[in-house]
Amino acid sequence: MKTTSKKDVRSHCAVNYGVEIFGDRWSLLIIRDIVFAGKKTYGEFLKSEEGIATNVLAARLAFLEENGILSSAPSPDDRRKDFYTLTEKGLDLIPVVLNIVLWSAKYDSKSYVRRSKEFAARLRENPMQVSEEVKALVRNGGCMFPDSKE
Repeated sequence: MKTTSKKDVRSHCAVNYGVEIFGDRWSLLIIRDIVFAGKKTYGEFLKSEEGIATNVLAARLAFLEENGILSSAPSPDDRRKDFYTLTEKGLDLIPVVLNIVLWSAKYDSKSYVRRSKEFAARLRENPMQVSEEVKALVRNGGCMFPDSKE
């Protein structure tokens, strides 16, 4: 488990910084769940099909919040639950996630994105425009596929 704080990076190489902040499996999957499925709570993230352990999830959420990728606030409906949202810094990772989607669609014959050829085609044709549209959608509390909360 990564415990690096934002002032404790191995080097200030741009690739290394990114890898240390979001380069583990779980961070990108948490971001994916927010962007694509609209998940907002610890319990929703815990239900993802990849099966993250409770202690790992708690640590990743704390790490992403500490590094300014996520912010949390009490749920308006149940103050015992926190809602996690992407900060502007987190929203700026959406193009990274979308590029991973394109790469996976190209090399994984079973990739979910193949089921949405329309979306993949739009993304390939104009990645900047699609990224900005997705960022605006998520910034306003939406998500790509609202019916996919697993």
